[in-house]
Amino acid sequence: MNKMTESKIQGIKDKKVLKDKIVMLTAYDYPLAEILDKASIDIILVGDSLANVALGLGSTKEVGMDEMVHHAKAVRRAVKNALLVGDMPYMSYQLNSKEAVNNAKRFADEASCDAVKLEWFDKCLAVAEKIVSSGIPVMGHVGLTPQTADSFKVQGKKAKAAKEIIEQAKHLQKAGCFAVVLECIPYELSKIITEELLIPTIGIGAGKYCDGQVLVSQDLLGFFDRTNPKFVKQYVNLNLLASEAIKQFKREVKENIFPDEDHSYKMSSSEAKILGVKLAK
Repeated sequence: MNKMTESKIQGIKDKKVLKDKIVMLTAYDYPLAEILDKASIDIILVGDSLANVALGLGSTKEVGMDEMVHHAKAVRRAVKNALLVGDMPYMSYQLNSKEAVNNAKRFADEASCDAVKLEWFDKCLAVAEKIVSSGIPVMGHVGLTPQTADSFKVQGKKAKAAKEIIEQAKHLQKAGCFAVVLECIPYELSKIITEELLIPTIGIGAGKYCDGQVLVSQDLLGFFDRTNPKFVKQYVNLNLLASEAIKQFKREVKENIFPDEDHSYKMSSSEAKILGVKLAK
């Protein structure tokens, strides 16, 4: 880990102590990443939601390392200040620790990511420890884990399941993770975890007691005409705005309104005369 990354990681940890809420959003390309970085977003995640949001795939399980690294490289070109985290895709870290470390290094070496994120699974701790010991910071993820979940539903509603999630979060902290994502759990449970952990918690569908919050940027920006999960707040409807703009462009082209003189290049009248150009008035 270089000194700049170390400083960024420490800055994220310090926010918990200072009770300064951490803001994390996703990006998969240069233009949006640039907007997020200029808005001083603390953490930018190149999420495996790339599969659904940008590639039109049906599941996050369908995206692989090559696609993730390709998009992470584009995001890195725009990100100058935020902590950049690469989301380890399905089967990139579950098979064995050696392959997990190699894939984490691809995010670090090829895309210059500052850290990686991995979801909880049976052998998660050994993998997290290996990646951390290789010098790459790791963000954990408990609660709903989309890569292995059978269905999209709230986790930890029963006391027994809640205790398991608490223990998972504690184990990830012990394994060296610098932060942990809490997804789709009751806010009472996220409050307990946040209070008991020394590392920051970042919630998505986990209520207000987490140390920070994350959403898929395209969801909060309203990129898609679809029903979002309960925890998503849409701040603008870019789908509608884009649709209206495109329809207006189509109309103006059909009616020969666009391009007008303000959006066209012009040669001098003398040069046009040599060519014998006759323009309709």
